[in-house]
Amino acid sequence: MGNEGSGNILLTKTGLFIHTYTCKQPAARMSPLNGLDPSMNRVSALMKGKCFFVTGGTGFLGKVLVEKMLRDCGELDTIYLLVRPKKGKEPSARVNELFDSPLFEKLRTTRPEARKQLVAIAGDVVEKDLGISPADRALLIERVNIIYHCAATVRFDEPLRKAIMLNTRGTKLVVDLAEECKNLDLLVYVSTAYCHLKEALLQEKIYDPPADPHKIIKCCEYMEEKIVEQMTKRILMDAPNTYAYTKALAEGLVSEKMDKIPSIILRPSVIIPIWKEPIAGWTDNINGPTGILIAAGKGVLRTMWCKSNTYADFVPVDIVANAILLSTWNYVGRKDHEKRVYNLTSSAEFKVTWQEIIDIGTSLVEKVPLNGMVWYPGGSMKDSKMVHNICVFLYHTIPAYFLDAIIVLAGHKPILKRVQDRISKGFEVFEYYANNQWDFVSTNILSLRHVVSETEKDRFCIHGDDLDLHTYFEACIRSARIYVLKEMPDTLPGAIKHARRMYWLDKFVQALFWYFVMYMIYSYSTTVSSVVDSAWDSTKGFVTPSIMGSEQSTLN
Repeated sequence: MGNEGSGNILLTKTGLFIHTYTCKQPAARMSPLNGLDPSMNRVSALMKGKCFFVTGGTGFLGKVLVEKMLRDCGELDTIYLLVRPKKGKEPSARVNELFDSPLFEKLRTTRPEARKQLVAIAGDVVEKDLGISPADRALLIERVNIIYHCAATVRFDEPLRKAIMLNTRGTKLVVDLAEECKNLDLLVYVSTAYCHLKEALLQEKIYDPPADPHKIIKCCEYMEEKIVEQMTKRILMDAPNTYAYTKALAEGLVSEKMDKIPSIILRPSVIIPIWKEPIAGWTDNINGPTGILIAAGKGVLRTMWCKSNTYADFVPVDIVANAILLSTWNYVGRKDHEKRVYNLTSSAEFKVTWQEIIDIGTSLVEKVPLNGMVWYPGGSMKDSKMVHNICVFLYHTIPAYFLDAIIVLAGHKPILKRVQDRISKGFEVFEYYANNQWDFVSTNILSLRHVVSETEKDRFCIHGDDLDLHTYFEACIRSARIYVLKEMPDTLPGAIKHARRMYWLDKFVQALFWYFVMYMIYSYSTTVSSVVDSAWDSTKGFVTPSIMGSEQSTLN
């Protein structure tokens, strides 16, 4: 997604509406909104009086989805949130915290009574029967109309047994509950566009799971974690990580019940911070490009093994939430039961390379620097793994040990080496995706844009026509400062001053380094020259008398 001609960003449109709409078609077909009342809002109307069950409602996507539902579909009946106790807090207390968070501020201002529409259901996706009490389960079976299953572990390096229990068995338990619901209109399973990685072109269709999910679940239920861990590589086969593998298995569990349960699968690519509302750039994590920009902005990330010309596929989280609601309306409201899988991706329309993302980050360093910058941001992507590893040692490992030594001398615990180890571990997974390329067919999701009214298109936006990447990533950095790093806006002037000092320190160290290099070259060349001269003098002293003696003998 993007905005053509934005700064130094080159965004290439490829295949926009290629399957249905082309410039050669008649004008009437170019206007799919033809005949629709622009003020119609059938999506919100559909949700009126409905009861929802949402898993993962306290996660990144879940929070945005719930807020959107309460704000734009306010006449819904109830949203039941599956919430587990955490850090001594009961589920109801966690829901209170959720509603009182900055993300819900706009909703609290306009509809404070919306809190009454949120009901906590104590449970856990990894527990038997979702950990839900018999009374609560009976309530859900009787009342729930629509289920949004968003819960998942998104850690790519999660131990296999834990990932299976959460991503795969958890999905099976949600499907089992859906089968029992008496008034179920739809189950939406949020999968990922990166679960069938053997497919260079991911179609909007059901794929066979990599193994029998039921057998894998049973193995993980009865085998000890150590044994499962030892068998992980053999079980995963070609899958690069446990996340992709377990999500592919989960899709198999949903698809095998599609004849019995009204259900659809939504496959977003990498979900990134909010684009538009309610808070531009908001996130509660450092996944995706935000994490890269933060690490680089702190000066601790200076090299990446990544093909600079490969393109990234990201989707803002508010677009994903809107797509969930629109696909629900399409299935339940429009009765379009043909579309059962939606690939929610951006690269089918706009291709943005990793180099372009890095260029944006570089342009934001002086404008929105981060507090506590360890070194002035810099570095580059490396096509060569060997060159990258050398740079990791020179620019990551050595400085981390050096600065940790200073920290220890100051009486504090070392931290930078530990940070670098975490970065290295995280980037091991990232490198697989950054150095490979996949394409996606997104016909179904694109078609939704042409069956909505102007009001629906605006309130449930799933396009990026007016997205400016510079503006977007600046909002991401500003929001990350506040909501992730807890760096308030009043600290920005101080951060700018510190960044300038680090800039000149960086230039000084670079100059010192090159002076040292030139000095060593000069010293080496002087030494070599002296050795050569000495050798020549010695040779000359030996050769000249010999020649003179030879000439004298010849004359005699």
